[in-house]
Amino acid sequence: MSNVAIAAPNLVSYQATYWLALALTPGLGPTRIKKLIEQLGTAERVFQASLTELEATGMPAVSAQSIATGKSLDLAQQECGKAAEAGAKLISLSDPEYPARLKEIYDPPVILFVKGSIEVLSQPGIAMVGTRHPTPYGSGMAERLSTDLAARGLVIISGLARGVDTSSHRGAVAARGKTVAVLGTGIDVMYPKENTRLAEQIVALGGALISEFPVGTSPTPQNFPIRNRIISGMSAGVLVVEAAEYSGTRITSRCALEQNRDVYAVPGNVTNKNSWGPNTLIKQGAKLVATWEDVWEELPPDIQTALSAMQHESPEPETASLFPDEVTAPHEKKVLKLLKADESTHIDQLVESLENEMSSSEIFAALFELELNGKIRQLPGKNFVKSF
Repeated sequence: MSNVAIAAPNLVSYQATYWLALALTPGLGPTRIKKLIEQLGTAERVFQASLTELEATGMPAVSAQSIATGKSLDLAQQECGKAAEAGAKLISLSDPEYPARLKEIYDPPVILFVKGSIEVLSQPGIAMVGTRHPTPYGSGMAERLSTDLAARGLVIISGLARGVDTSSHRGAVAARGKTVAVLGTGIDVMYPKENTRLAEQIVALGGALISEFPVGTSPTPQNFPIRNRIISGMSAGVLVVEAAEYSGTRITSRCALEQNRDVYAVPGNVTNKNSWGPNTLIKQGAKLVATWEDVWEELPPDIQTALSAMQHESPEPETASLFPDEVTAPHEKKVLKLLKADESTHIDQLVESLENEMSSSEIFAALFELELNGKIRQLPGKNFVKSF
């Protein structure tokens, strides 16, 4: 019988250490651990059981040996120390702070490493997912929709990956709203590295970074599909912006349907491969989304009421639109007419197209004014697109 005493660091609850030990036990996953707790009562009780009792539960021999000899608890103690050094808290499936929505899914993670606010994990949220290689239209819509939704109190939940995930988090940050990044790495490993600053902003604004993987876990490909169930599981619904036919976004969408979550999709250009995912979902019954209102009106009444109560008196935030506002300056109108929302245009193309109507200096001035007023965005390499 294992009688190893544990001394949990301040950031780790007493019970969470036992759950962590189970999570680190070879041969045990979330589903097996849940069944084990159902048989023996509590995570702590598992570590008070004899080897014979453990083997009688049907767990693999390697798992029973690791628990009975105290090896699992030793690993948990070491992991608690690493989590403390990383500034992460741990919450287990039995902790009251554990997100209620996530607990409802078939295989919820038994332990979560959390950096930032724990409270935000239980607030109403919407998942935003999509391709790592979006068009300017896709990244623009993701950022604008997340800005509008976050400004109205919804927590934006995504995966901190390149592309749509990054745009979604940035939109929430721009609104000074809350967003949660579900990592496919250890809580101390930022991937991609260029999002390190974004991760810091997420935490600073009252959001959180979370992971079910041990500290130091590297970004191996198999981790990302695994974490997708958490993104959908924590949310009231999943909004798909752009996704190709074979992508991780399909996994998240399928998880959402299995978890009885609403699925929303932003329609895309039918000639673009990234539009296959959202357009197919819309054909299958997903809610078509063009503005934040399309999401809001589908939210459960209790969530709408809770969010409305949270709102402070302030001017109505600017909202997303599929069409740019009119501009008054003639030169700006001419330049804007040549730009597209879903395809970038190089400066040389603009100069060539307008050479009989405007000088290059007038074009540069018009581009400057349009960008200053938020009508267009400049991409790397002197390419320009319309904003939303």
